[in-house]
Amino acid sequence: MRAVCRPFVWACSATVGIAVCGFAASDSPHAARAADAKAETSVGTRTGAKKSNKPVLLGSPELTAGIPGNGPLTVAEIKRWLAQPGVNEVLAVELPLGLNAAKPKGLEANPLTRAKIELGRQLYFDPRLSADNSVSCASCHAAEQGWARHTQFGEGISGQKGGRNSPVSFNRILSDAQFWDGRAESLEAQAKGPIANPIEMGNTHEKCVGKIASVEGYRVEFEAIFGKSGVTIDNAAKAIASFERSVVTGPSPFDYYDALLPFSKLTKEDFDDMKKDDKPTYARYQRLTALAKEHPMPPSAVRGRDLFFSVRVNCSACHVGANLTDEKYHNLGIGMDKPHPDLGRYEQTKDEKDKGAFKTPTVRNAALTSPYMHDGSQKTLEEVVAWYNKGGHPNPHLDEKVKPLKLTDQEQKDLVEFLKACTGEFPPVNTGRLPAG
Repeated sequence: MRAVCRPFVWACSATVGIAVCGFAASDSPHAARAADAKAETSVGTRTGAKKSNKPVLLGSPELTAGIPGNGPLTVAEIKRWLAQPGVNEVLAVELPLGLNAAKPKGLEANPLTRAKIELGRQLYFDPRLSADNSVSCASCHAAEQGWARHTQFGEGISGQKGGRNSPVSFNRILSDAQFWDGRAESLEAQAKGPIANPIEMGNTHEKCVGKIASVEGYRVEFEAIFGKSGVTIDNAAKAIASFERSVVTGPSPFDYYDALLPFSKLTKEDFDDMKKDDKPTYARYQRLTALAKEHPMPPSAVRGRDLFFSVRVNCSACHVGANLTDEKYHNLGIGMDKPHPDLGRYEQTKDEKDKGAFKTPTVRNAALTSPYMHDGSQKTLEEVVAWYNKGGHPNPHLDEKVKPLKLTDQEQKDLVEFLKACTGEFPPVNTGRLPAG
């Protein structure tokens, strides 16, 4: 390769590795998350509120750890925390490696602040939002169960069950429409829905607001964050959505492997010249190499990755982009053999082509979120791969992309191993420390 071409090649390679230049390979996973970001994902605000100059990495423990201390939150503790510098500043945010190719959604209408995220954390885990104080958002989207629930269907107040599997509540910052059928146009709209659903939280918005407002600690927080409007269902939804947007997946073995790929095209001569003439890029390469070794992709997972993105298997026809989902709706034939199948997206659009179509879920951290599909009918990743391999279930509205794959047993195992390699760390979260009262 001619020397004149090398700076361009290095620059292309460095765009992938640039996120890891700020820390040593021996740093903790959370330190790694803090460096695995790109400044161009920072998002501003039009609210006029003071904005933090230093970008904050989503997934950082500081955002979800809760107000320090033990036991129920007292009003004094809440006031002291709210008085700290920067708590109410609008955050410029960055996404971790892997997600950082995408642009965050919803932040212009609902800018993130530490105070709003913390209020949302409290509301998310507080069963007092339900009619009988028994169900919280976390009842169906539990942190310890992959921000989902290991039950076939969501279970709400008085043990009532819905007809669909609980979708994950992580990486929601990359999604507009919510729910399997996309019926909520935003994360804020989604946050309000379960509260008034008779088989979920079984409350009304009016009664929920009254219960929240009866807690002095909550009143203090709402007034500090939202001003005179105080406790309203819309403000509660904004807070819950803010917390959910802070819950993102950290870099996975797949992300480290893919980030290192561009460097694999360089020759020894290229690296020698890079080491001499472009020390920052060479240092990034070294750190990225160390991270890939710390979070290796097994050979089976590498083969699975190649299958996943191949023209032949083409999983990436739908599982595409930074969050490995096209955010669109597809009929896979799931449940379409029933006498009265769930028609999914069709119930919202009344468009014939949407019959039996459901939103593509992310495959990130899928190893932690069983069971699968909108009806929770498939218990393992092996079952999911087998379903696609046979071409789904024939029906008049089957997506044209769903066809028999004719995979060997080993190829199916390789795809499962790749899906497991898409698992990254979740941020630690304090599920307690709610306002006393």
